[in-house]
Amino acid sequence: MSRQKPSKNSVLDLPFPSCLASTRPRPVPGRCVPLSALRSSPFPLRYELQEPEDSFPVVFSQISPLQSPLVLDPDDVVDDDAAGYLNGAYSSSWLGRGIALDFPGEAVKRVFCEEPAWIPPGYSIELVAESHVGSLECRRADRRKCNSLRRRQIKAETEAWERAAQEYKELEREMLEKKLAPSLPYVKSLFLGWFEPLRDAIEREQRLQKTKPQKAAYAPHIGLLPADKMAVIVMHKMMGLLMVGQEEGCVRLVQAAIRIGEAIEQEFKIQAYLEKSKRRRRKNEGDQNVILCKQQEILRKKVMRLIKMKQLIEVQKLLRNEIEMESWGRDGQAKLGSRLIELLLESAFVQVPCDSLADCPPEILPAFRHTFKNISKENGKSINRYGVIECDPVVHKGFDSTARHMIIPYLPMLIPPKSWKGYDNGGHLFLPSYVMRTHGAQEQQKAIKSVPRKQLQKALDTLGRTKWRINRRILDVIEIAWSRGGGIAGLVDRKDIQLPDRPEIEDLTEIKKWRWSTRKAKKANSEMHAQRCDVELKLSVAHKMRDEEGFYYPHNIDFRGRAYPMHSHLNHLSSDLCRGILEFSEGKPLGKSGLHWLKIHLANIYGGGVEKLSYDRRLTFVENHLRDIFDSAENPIDGNRWWISAEDPFQVKEIMRKDSEKDPTVDPTALLAKVLVDQVDRKLVKQTVMTSVYGVTYVGAREQIKRRLEEKGLITDDRLLFGASCYAAKVTLNALGEMFEAARGIMKWLGDCAKIIASENEPVKWTTPLGLPVVQPYRNSERHQIRTSLQVLTLQREGQSVSVKRQKTAFPPNFVHSLDGSHMMMTAISCKNAGLHFAGVHDSFWTHACDVDRMNQILREEFVALYNIPILENLLDGFQTSFPMLTFPPLPDRGDFDLKKVLESPYFFN
Repeated sequence: MSRQKPSKNSVLDLPFPSCLASTRPRPVPGRCVPLSALRSSPFPLRYELQEPEDSFPVVFSQISPLQSPLVLDPDDVVDDDAAGYLNGAYSSSWLGRGIALDFPGEAVKRVFCEEPAWIPPGYSIELVAESHVGSLECRRADRRKCNSLRRRQIKAETEAWERAAQEYKELEREMLEKKLAPSLPYVKSLFLGWFEPLRDAIEREQRLQKTKPQKAAYAPHIGLLPADKMAVIVMHKMMGLLMVGQEEGCVRLVQAAIRIGEAIEQEFKIQAYLEKSKRRRRKNEGDQNVILCKQQEILRKKVMRLIKMKQLIEVQKLLRNEIEMESWGRDGQAKLGSRLIELLLESAFVQVPCDSLADCPPEILPAFRHTFKNISKENGKSINRYGVIECDPVVHKGFDSTARHMIIPYLPMLIPPKSWKGYDNGGHLFLPSYVMRTHGAQEQQKAIKSVPRKQLQKALDTLGRTKWRINRRILDVIEIAWSRGGGIAGLVDRKDIQLPDRPEIEDLTEIKKWRWSTRKAKKANSEMHAQRCDVELKLSVAHKMRDEEGFYYPHNIDFRGRAYPMHSHLNHLSSDLCRGILEFSEGKPLGKSGLHWLKIHLANIYGGGVEKLSYDRRLTFVENHLRDIFDSAENPIDGNRWWISAEDPFQVKEIMRKDSEKDPTVDPTALLAKVLVDQVDRKLVKQTVMTSVYGVTYVGAREQIKRRLEEKGLITDDRLLFGASCYAAKVTLNALGEMFEAARGIMKWLGDCAKIIASENEPVKWTTPLGLPVVQPYRNSERHQIRTSLQVLTLQREGQSVSVKRQKTAFPPNFVHSLDGSHMMMTAISCKNAGLHFAGVHDSFWTHACDVDRMNQILREEFVALYNIPILENLLDGFQTSFPMLTFPPLPDRGDFDLKKVLESPYFFN
């Protein structure tokens, strides 16, 4: 695998398409399966189909006449959209679907049918075929394997929390039978102690809300799931938030309440889909659906008539029971989540270790507590007070070493994701999936739902069908390095920074230094704690997927059209740790071209300025270090460890060198330049350089550079750190202004147009070259308060007025990102059509090393095709059409660069 400011993708082409042809189902005479055969169903018993009779026919659609009778094995079937039948997406009287399979030069010999979801995987039906026995047996084995993976994926999406609850029940039973606590990791031992009390508390609350005359606001939702499943969700969500939170050992109540409420709602909807699909399957379903279709047509005509009469209230009443379940909303989620958190506070306790010499009973304390904290500005003035949930230090201390034992309910998919066919139809089989991450922006949701998105959906399907696997050798190296304490190759150190001792002499200056050092060390330890938990969670997913032959990441987009994998822990858009662990599942021989690009790729990721050399010099660098490279591969931990020296600082600093030579009595910047001259490297200014053409402000650049200097830790004085950051930001932006004058002109024009539009209280809208409508979601938020069982929470929601400042400053980068996303999507589709494996990280494209030359050609061709479109002219036309009463500034002057030169530029994509 090679990466070009990029690397990765693969498409799984199923041996037989799932829906080449289909006709009206007809019964197969004499073929019945007893209902008793269903008892090995992988679904929980409560989801089993309860038929009034003891048998049902297996049916299939016959595409063409068969020479002889054909009996089917349910494991012979693969269907890319099988879950559509399970989650009720199809309302037809379906019990089977035919798939015609053409062998070259012959008539159709077989017809496969998709088994109903509730037919179990174990019953045996003889397979008869006239020819191609060996080939058919091989295909049959492939189908059996694919169906097994599909059933596992269904169970993973629908039974994750249920399996966790069952695990705690089994552990409880074991503990009671053996009269001792089982040996468990720290986190799981805590969960085991909290599970039963929390479950019982939730059960009591559920019973109370059923019988109580004056029901609480959360009453409609608290009884929708079994208490044991709710308890597991609450425990794991709360601990997960505490583990990765920015503040040590605490999380804001409003955040925790909404996250827990969201998780409960999501799980309820998954189970509702299953129940819905179960109810639809009846032996006489065909006749019922004919009646249902007639009823729906009558309903549609009635609705249209009412709409014409503008009786919208009547329409809402009529459709109330016909539409899909609506979201509970932030209010409903927060109220339910707050009550469940309150029950956790009342039922979860920890035992504080006591002195073994002390003759006293152990101290039992609440595991969590609800308290309040103040937010302060840099000047120390308090501006807000908010509620938090804090965990006891006893709970917190074991987080970063046992985070991998947390339940991660939803993992990468074992089968290719469902093809995207609508806003909320695609990706996962059962988990709620949306083609765009709108974060509640209503106008963007309406826009994305209202237009066809074939090219976009095709590109997302291509990215989602890339087959990945775990690189076990790299994972083993990471595990060894992690077990030895981390602190190398980008891994966070597993030991905390030791807090400084208080000075013995009560000198005011020394006390101030000590307090500053202590505060800085505590902050660093808190950040490292969150990073350790993050590493543990990533390694946990890697372990779970380690032995899988392959897995997939369904993709969706943000509102600008940039694609992201729909899994938060282990994916190729994440850290270098994740990228090292992942590799293409389907390999290709390197060949001469592949070896050439592999060497260049190695030089690129080594960094230290090597990636800026010419290709020939990069190849020479690799050739000169072959002994180091082989040693690193064969003995990465205990060898010479040359690989750890990768990404040494790359010096860019001529301006500061000159400033440092000036007289400090005449030019005060000389002192700051002297402090910084030996600290300026590529990492220090990279973020500012990358965001400069997007209109980064001076304050933004200052904060970016300040964070990098803090990471270096060489400047310990706060005032000096601030001054040095100001100076470095000014120097960097001035230098960039000279280099990117034309680009800044375009950015200014975009910002001016956005300001004109936003001043009319309208959001900036445009359509990407792929036809994706984009609506900037920036509005002035409105606050409203809701009363929960714990406290009054202040929630934010989208207001009516747009934020002029954010609309203006965000438009240039968002517009550029939407073009980057279009280029990546176009490249993905073309690579798929050319038979290449492809994956992308925004403007970073990945493929196998042997295919880099072909991908290089494709991405350049697509870039030229994209920017041959009059993009800015079209944008201005769109603005003028939408706002004919407004006057926009003229377009910036176009340069004379010949775009076709990109096709021959070797370093256009480096």
